[in-house]
Amino acid sequence: MAVLSYSEITPKKVIIFNDEPFLVLSYHVFRKQQRKPVNITKLKSLKSGRVIENTFHVNEVAEEADLETWNITFIYRKGNEYMFHITGKPAERFALSADLVGDQGQFIKERAELSAMVYEDEVIGVKIPIKIELKVTETVDASKGNTSGNALKESIVETGAKVMVPMFINQGDIIAINTETGDYSERVEKGK
Repeated sequence: MAVLSYSEITPKKVIIFNDEPFLVLSYHVFRKQQRKPVNITKLKSLKSGRVIENTFHVNEVAEEADLETWNITFIYRKGNEYMFHITGKPAERFALSADLVGDQGQFIKERAELSAMVYEDEVIGVKIPIKIELKVTETVDASKGNTSGNALKESIVETGAKVMVPMFINQGDIIAINTETGDYSERVEKGK
């Protein structure tokens, strides 16, 4: 288990804080006049999802969490639960809450293979690709004269998520979506 000094507590690292795994969201190391430097961090609990601020002083250390990675397959979503199974073991099913999966979950296709972050045999997070390609299943046709480069219209993709797309996108097109922002990225393939 790695021990991190106060200045090594940086974004994307997972540390044990108050006996819980926390993801470091941001940090700022600075020194005030004659005082010793400190690291002011924003931490997100991987169990409850709450975000806290904590200041680590120069003499403090944090333990890096010992995380495992499991390959998991998405089966379906029902209400506020996402059903998964361990890849290659369909009988080993488990549910994760929508809060744990996050807003990016609306872009996951059935049978998509993902990786899960696991702490002490408990899934604490799902890694969803930043870019996902999905087929547009529903959209309105652009009206004549309204095809300027920056006009947007609403579309629905195969997972049921709503995405604002440029006017030239049609039903059947395959588009790339940035799952972190929920924004249209590019047209990958024109529908037939």
